Amino acid sequence: MLESKTVLIAGVGSGLGAECARLAIRDGANVVLGARTESQLEAVATEVDPGGGRSAWLRCDIADASDCESLAAAAVEKFGAVDAVVQVAAFEWAFGGLFESDFDAWRTAFDTNVIGAMQLMRAVVPRMKEQGGGSVVLIGSQSMYKPALPQPGYAASKGALLSAMYYLVDEFGPDAIRVNMVVPSWMWGPPVQRFIKGEAKQQGKTPEEVLAAITAKIPLGRMAADEDVAEAVMFFCSDRSQMISGQTLMVNAGEIMR
Repeated sequence: MLESKTVLIAGVGSGLGAECARLAIRDGANVVLGARTESQLEAVATEVDPGGGRSAWLRCDIADASDCESLAAAAVEKFGAVDAVVQVAAFEWAFGGLFESDFDAWRTAFDTNVIGAMQLMRAVVPRMKEQGGGSVVLIGSQSMYKPALPQPGYAASKGALLSAMYYLVDEFGPDAIRVNMVVPSWMWGPPVQRFIKGEAKQQGKTPEEVLAAITAKIPLGRMAADEDVAEAVMFFCSDRSQMISGQTLMVNAGEIMR
């Protein structure tokens, strides 16, 4: 599905970013990986592409415009193009209601999740224009629509990213660049597994009991896995979505419907 394409993925941690890298390689793409932790980048690249011929990685903090520029340049230098960019990197730790919130955490959320995403696109989109088009895939959050955890700062930043997306669709469209957003809810993978273990300890319950309470509200009876969300991302990266732009695709096992 992605044969001969190059997919740049920013935010390659132990969850969704790593799954996006794995599936992109599976579907025939070259991958360029960026994240703040070099050891994590190297580990993911070695896992998904043991020979190293179809991957490159570079430390990148999307809050730093020069890091974004370096990552985009590295992709073109090694593979000649950037056909799709997947913006996974995010700051989630903006917890608490109005009177408990640390507004510095809100600022970090907006600087990373909104401004950081814009800086990444400023670096990548000119390269896409030169080659005649491409695909931008943003990662949203169901918290934009329905509170789950007390994360209003994080949810607000993702809502702002969605609003920006609609304007980018008009701006990039004449250059054949599509912009879409995948919107997950809970994602079964290392980050959520750690969260559930922590909640179980705090509540005096087993992890299985905490998980059951969450999935009881989900029509399909289980939460989507990181891989399920990554599959939707790959669709938007591919030419199978070549006439789709400005859309949100919820991957949430039917938890809410819009």
